[in-house]
Amino acid sequence: MCPSPADARAGAVTAERGIAKLIALTRLMAFGSRQPITRTPAEAGLAFEEVPFPATDGVDLRGWFVPAGPAQGPAVVWVHGWLWNRVGNVSGRVPFVDRDVDFLPATKALHDAGFHVLMFDLANHGESGARPPLTQGVWEAHDARGAVRYLVSRPDVDADRIGVIGTSAGANTALYAIADGAPAKALLAIQPTKLTDFNRNFARTQLGPLGPLCARGTNLLYAFLRAPLPIRHDPAIPASQLDDTIVQYVQGTGDPWGELKVVERFSRVTPHSLGVISYHSAGRYEGYQYVSRETPSIVEFFTAHL
Repeated sequence: MCPSPADARAGAVTAERGIAKLIALTRLMAFGSRQPITRTPAEAGLAFEEVPFPATDGVDLRGWFVPAGPAQGPAVVWVHGWLWNRVGNVSGRVPFVDRDVDFLPATKALHDAGFHVLMFDLANHGESGARPPLTQGVWEAHDARGAVRYLVSRPDVDADRIGVIGTSAGANTALYAIADGAPAKALLAIQPTKLTDFNRNFARTQLGPLGPLCARGTNLLYAFLRAPLPIRHDPAIPASQLDDTIVQYVQGTGDPWGELKVVERFSRVTPHSLGVISYHSAGRYEGYQYVSRETPSIVEFFTAHL
């Protein structure tokens, strides 16, 4: 039985919308979208400095340094996730369901506990310079290494007591950066991902059963752009090279895009891993709420290991 003209039109519209969404998501995956900076540490009652510094490949980065005081002391740097900026994430700016993620509560708690804090925008995000395409950690490692190098250069920072909080792609970034020489003593890695697994799950939830097949096409785009291929992305490799860094992993239990078994694999190969905290969550973005709801645990981790 042939479809009616109305059914055929409806099918064509559905297909057109699906293609448009695929193009939009592919563009976001490869080139991102800059969220404006709408808040500052002043909202948490914190003084801060505007600080520019270069990534290790020369890209201009922008951030804030939140001093705990004039004395030399330990410092923690945030490395944010995909499509976010130095303050976290503001929901409703992407074509999929997300949630607010707020870095200020933990920044305030760390400051009050005596830690300097550096908040900055990765390349292609916020107010930092461009380095397309996004590689979910591989090239962004230049930015995290630049941030740590900036901290080491400050006389008020103890260069032997630097910690990192990485969220999502920022956790991947931190793993690559530390393995490549960024001298971080402790890392809190929240919901890191292996890109092929993340893309497969993300594409299925956004595009339906054929989504994972479409996601494989991003490898062709990255090959054309002469960038690291998603199929070769594996943070377990740098994780296995973190000889002296204490790592605590966190993974949300209800994450539809990331997978606990993937993060557990990262943990198993990490020389000094404290394991994986299974954080109760109803979705991926709910898992990121660890950074604002578990501030005592964050302070306790860095107090113990810096």
